[in-house]
Amino acid sequence: MFVDKVKLKLEAGDGGNGIVAFRREKYVPLGGPAGGDGGRGSDIIFKGDRNLSTLLDLRYNKIIKGNKGENGMTKKCHGKNAGPTIIKVPIGTIIKDNNDMLLGDIVEDQQEIIIAKGGRGGRGNARFATNNNPAPDISENGEPGERLDIIVELKLLADVGLVGLPSVGKSTFLSVVTAAKPEIADYHFTTIIPNLGVVKSDDGFSFVMADLPGLIEGANQGKGLGLQFLRHIERCRVIVHIIDMSGKEGRDPLNDFKVINKELFEYNETLLNRKMIVVANKMDLPNAEDNFDRFWDKYHKQYDIFKVSTLMHDGLKDVLYKISDILKNTPINYDTFDTVKVFGYNNDDYIDIKVINGEYYVNGPRIEKAFKMANFNTEDGISRFSKLMRMYGVDDALRKAGAKNEDTIVILDYTFEFID
Repeated sequence: MFVDKVKLKLEAGDGGNGIVAFRREKYVPLGGPAGGDGGRGSDIIFKGDRNLSTLLDLRYNKIIKGNKGENGMTKKCHGKNAGPTIIKVPIGTIIKDNNDMLLGDIVEDQQEIIIAKGGRGGRGNARFATNNNPAPDISENGEPGERLDIIVELKLLADVGLVGLPSVGKSTFLSVVTAAKPEIADYHFTTIIPNLGVVKSDDGFSFVMADLPGLIEGANQGKGLGLQFLRHIERCRVIVHIIDMSGKEGRDPLNDFKVINKELFEYNETLLNRKMIVVANKMDLPNAEDNFDRFWDKYHKQYDIFKVSTLMHDGLKDVLYKISDILKNTPINYDTFDTVKVFGYNNDDYIDIKVINGEYYVNGPRIEKAFKMANFNTEDGISRFSKLMRMYGVDDALRKAGAKNEDTIVILDYTFEFID
């Protein structure tokens, strides 16, 4: 099954918790704090794999979770970092968030991009020791890993894309010039998934060609199979437009050409700026020569037009030579994105307060992160969290919102009493 678009929920690993511990050895007087830091949580990494051709594996794995870092240990021992969670995807995969912002673009084999970063480990009490407080009873829980919803799309990385109406001979063309074996039949939509093949010219130059399902009028609006696969043409450096020049189904080749170009333009107007070769196919059939003459008179100054008969294997070499010449002089036109996503908690310091039935609900990434990392099992841990809230401006924001002494404050699912 060919799957080229899936929605996923990512949950990178939380950092391990720091601990509170003290050295209590017989011959180590005044051993002091010895709580170690937690390990880092697992990053979620997408990795290109040239052996994959579909996103099928991700279709049945809607939630991907990273591993939590190991908790800290006594004697200032650091918890073990969690190894990365690797998600293998085909080359040509792009990853976007729900706001359509591009997070990563996999364009090479073994290329890796961190999409969701794991949380850092919480600090143990050894890290909080100062001259004024040499024996702190404070530690941190691990930082939460990044959570986000993403859309993963596959855009085939082919050098050449074959476009045209159904039954014009695209699959036959691909099968003749490459070793690909697409399904071929004399009815519309024989091709229901993109097919790839490698073309090797006589001079040793090779390139990848993709046969895309036939387009129809209105494809960019979701009609037929076109919209589902139009994205795959965006990667191609050369577009080969195949036309049934015989018009055997009562179609006019000139009108067919206009229809497909209109669909390409309305899907992505930059596609018509790509180099396009026109292949006049089925020239062995009646009426083909007359239709070709009309087509040539109108378009020969704009496009390279070739007469071929894929069934008779006639005229194909000239097409392949022209494609090779264009590719040798046309740079690849996609961008490579490295690690492009920064852990969101570090960038958003806003405070949101809602009053519901007399209770004050406090939200904000920075506040929620501090809450999740706070250790409320010790008096020092509670005191530190209170100081952070004052430092972040939460106390002042609550007063401005009308909070008074002993009012109920809610952060996430926990309630506190406001003390002014």
